[in-house]
Amino acid sequence: MPRKITLTLLALIVILSGCTFGQTVEPTPTPTSTPAVDEFNQLHPEWQTYFDAVGAEGAFVFYDLNNGITMRYNPERCAEGFLPASTFKILNALIALDTGVIADENTVIPWDGTVYPIESWNQDQTLTTAMRDSVVWAYQEMARRIGAETMQAYVNVVGYGNMDIARNPLSFWLDGDLRISADQQIEFLRRFYAGDLPFHVEVVETVRNMTIVEETGDYILHAKAGSTVMPDGTGIGWYVGYLETDGNVYFFALNLSSPELTGEQMAARSEITRSILGELGLLP
Repeated sequence: MPRKITLTLLALIVILSGCTFGQTVEPTPTPTSTPAVDEFNQLHPEWQTYFDAVGAEGAFVFYDLNNGITMRYNPERCAEGFLPASTFKILNALIALDTGVIADENTVIPWDGTVYPIESWNQDQTLTTAMRDSVVWAYQEMARRIGAETMQAYVNVVGYGNMDIARNPLSFWLDGDLRISADQQIEFLRRFYAGDLPFHVEVVETVRNMTIVEETGDYILHAKAGSTVMPDGTGIGWYVGYLETDGNVYFFALNLSSPELTGEQMAARSEITRSILGELGLLP
């Protein structure tokens, strides 16, 4: 199906659902109370030790697809919204490909010569390298090409977080009003994995492949990290993704915060995740 038709259908879906381009709508509420504890909703307060070890507040959500089991550490915080930072790059990449502003994962996005402190940013990028190295300027260029109204339409239909991207259209995921909780990250990732999002199949498959950070004969690990500063000055870090192994899929969303994120805390995002997955017998 041509992408032009996709955008027409997207606009129709938005209109029929009561949304309009460029207008933020109310999101589906996330739980604000502790979920009922049963065999399918488990609490793991002992995981606090991982966050205490690096001096950070945090939350962790784990979801076992085949068995329908959710595990949480700090459930109140799991329902609390934060800036998504670079975890939004998953959706940004989907939209860029689906609208055609980026033809494929190898399309070159020219560097304008601005020198950044991260050396890998100081060169032309492709969608693949921009995802791998979390190149902010490349995703800002994609957002510019997509345009605020089209971006808002996709965010509304996907129901991403609180869907509020009106402020700072080229950096709303870093310093705007967009918020997403760890629980909502899990729901988005589940739909991303299942192909239950308004994107072409080949687009979703392309972005799935770009999120692979490790692949062995026993498992495939998909993940995206992110970090930024909340309006109150608190540093927020994310690590979200899913693990494919033994015929099952396990989703995870971690966030942590500190008055100022240290290098140790930044590294801890993936390290804590791997420790918990290892504790559950899913990673060596």
